[in-house]
Amino acid sequence: MQYDGLDPRTPVLVGVGQVSEQLGSPGYRKRSPVQLAADAAREALADSGAATEVTAAIDTVAGVRQFEISAPGMPAPLGRSDNFPRSVAARLGADPRRAILEITGGHSPQHLVNELAGAIAAGRCEVALVFGAEAISTAQALTGAEDRPDWSEQVGGQLEDRGYGMQGLASMHRSAHGLTDAPSQYALLENARRARLKQSRQEYAASVGRLFAPFTKVAAANPHAAAPVERSAAELVTPTGDNRLLADPYTRYVVARDKVNQGAAVLLMSVAAARRLGVPQERWVFLHGRADLRERDLMDRADFGSAPAAVAAARGALDMAGVGVDEVATFDFYSCFPVAVFAVTEGLGLKEDDPRGLTLTGGLPFFGGPGNNYSMHGLAETVHRARSAPGSFGFVGANGGFLSKYSVGVYSTAPAEWKPSNDADLQSELDTVPAPVEAKHADGWATIETFTVKYGRSGDKTGIVIGRLERDGRRFVAMTQPGDTEMLDLLVAEQPIGERVFVRSFGYGNRVTATPQRMEQLLPTPPLVLRESYEHITVRRDGHLLEVAINRPEVRNCLHPMANDELEHAFDCFFADPDLWVAIITGAGEQAFCAGNDLRYSSSGKPMWVPKNGFGGLTHREGMTKPVIAAVNGYTMAGGFEIALACHLIVADATAQFAFTEVRVGLVAGEGGAIRLARALPPKVATEMLLTGRRMGAQEAHRWGLVTEITGPGKALAAAREMAARILEGSPAAIRSTLRLMTETAGITDTVAATRHPSAVLDELFVSEDAIEGMLSFAQKRKPRWVGR
Repeated sequence: MQYDGLDPRTPVLVGVGQVSEQLGSPGYRKRSPVQLAADAAREALADSGAATEVTAAIDTVAGVRQFEISAPGMPAPLGRSDNFPRSVAARLGADPRRAILEITGGHSPQHLVNELAGAIAAGRCEVALVFGAEAISTAQALTGAEDRPDWSEQVGGQLEDRGYGMQGLASMHRSAHGLTDAPSQYALLENARRARLKQSRQEYAASVGRLFAPFTKVAAANPHAAAPVERSAAELVTPTGDNRLLADPYTRYVVARDKVNQGAAVLLMSVAAARRLGVPQERWVFLHGRADLRERDLMDRADFGSAPAAVAAARGALDMAGVGVDEVATFDFYSCFPVAVFAVTEGLGLKEDDPRGLTLTGGLPFFGGPGNNYSMHGLAETVHRARSAPGSFGFVGANGGFLSKYSVGVYSTAPAEWKPSNDADLQSELDTVPAPVEAKHADGWATIETFTVKYGRSGDKTGIVIGRLERDGRRFVAMTQPGDTEMLDLLVAEQPIGERVFVRSFGYGNRVTATPQRMEQLLPTPPLVLRESYEHITVRRDGHLLEVAINRPEVRNCLHPMANDELEHAFDCFFADPDLWVAIITGAGEQAFCAGNDLRYSSSGKPMWVPKNGFGGLTHREGMTKPVIAAVNGYTMAGGFEIALACHLIVADATAQFAFTEVRVGLVAGEGGAIRLARALPPKVATEMLLTGRRMGAQEAHRWGLVTEITGPGKALAAAREMAARILEGSPAAIRSTLRLMTETAGITDTVAATRHPSAVLDELFVSEDAIEGMLSFAQKRKPRWVGR
């Protein structure tokens, strides 16, 4: 190869390393992720041919996150380092000026190489070491052992911690519908692809077996593989005791294997540094093409069965390298699930039986899926193959999330000048595709767009459906109700996609059944009649007035899902009952109106939800055309404050304290509090309260107009009753019309434009019985007899 004339800042990969160990194998050392990564880094340094010189020259180290630090609250039963990159560097004797801890995602090894190669080309870096490791197998095996190792390390020092990077990969709404694990979410993509191809279950399973059987053969010959067992196509997809179903259509053998002890590292530097440090040119491998693109969030994808961002990244990297798919000698595709391979190879026109093969390691289900670091191993193998066939090209495709982030590298020993990235243009083109509109609360007839069935170890099954509502085409996610064998039978049939189903929304999520009748059998609609008694609230009806009291004084009237549901039912009944005209909501006891969410309950791991109409059944409720008064005593905080703000009027006793304390526990006033407070108070005052969590007393709240009336201690409910009595003197129809008109014009800032707003309110009121009664009673000089119509 001719390396003369290259820009001295051209990046080159000069060293790669891999290490592994299996439980009980000869020489098993119970190595931690830091130790495995350090040993892999030593291999990479040695592979460069100039280990001693290079170590001192390392100015940047970048670590791939281990599984135990890839999401909030992940356990580390044997301990962990407080600075993974610098722990590894210290073991090597290196003291880099910059240490990076990358975000979560299997794309991160290739992304880091792309990024740091760019930093080298720009002169911001000269010698960079990238590494990652997992010791999940050892950690799980030794957690309860008496002689378990302690992997805790406190090294401190500079660290560019980029966070988890989970935005778009997880949501409270998807989690509430069982989409908390990778198999179920990839299964949605897999089943959508099968439907697009119009293949039977048997045909698709056979294609998965044909895809992965060659992978097992590669893994069986790989000394670093976690499951080096060659299996037939049929064996891979046939459910057995050892190969149990996880999520339709997946058996255990065809999904990523996480019980591994593996580490890998890559060393890259500028051409100038390689020459100065004496790295032999036969070790040099150039990054000819690269791309880093992001797919739309799961529920925003136009087609679940394809991966346009991954395909665009692959094509973009090949185009940058100036080579076609037919000119590539080796491929290593990220293979956590079959669709992760199928979707990209299909987009590139590759067949599942391409003679070049689709993996160099054996793939994630067989070589092992070591957290986020798998592609570092694929990259290491690609470098070895490129060196063994000078001038050939190797392709690495690395996937993060749920085909969410895709990074690609095209490598060769042939020299190549650094080229500017085209990622921004490619991403912009992907982002122009319209996204489907999602219905968070879905009700009515619908069509299944994709689905899966999750299989528990105890034999329980849960169906998950993504569908489209018939009436407007909006997309939704829903779950089956426990015991709904009829719906499960439909989902395990030959092809559920396209079938008509019925969906209904609840505070805890959407539920899907075969028919409305079946829905009513499983989840009967509660009658809109106030119950004689509730468990967590009390209700009192006094003529046209309804009083509702949160009755949990032992926890300052904090609310959990069951209390919220009872409040929603009570207010559903209030707004549906034509003989109830005014409502009061208050809190039992003397300490608090409501101090918000019951954090002890929410931190217990039990299911959490908020009713469809929001906290207290009020904060998200539309059409509040009957007046609701909050009678506030004591602490009115967080969700309790949100309930009070959702009411039309607030009567507070002198002890009342208002506050949004969410920021102090890492939350936000997301049930309307941040929005309503900013509209009820001057912006600076509202912002200060929301950002600091400070308490505002009743007197200050009254000065700002937040509180309608202040009473003496313990007198708020009595004053609210007096206020309700004054309201009840007016026409209920006129009061409802007034509130409707105020709501309709609330967003119109120009006063004259608001007065000209076309509304049916006045015409409807004009012909109402109350309007006629009001005029007659005035003419007859008597007290009106309102009927509320």
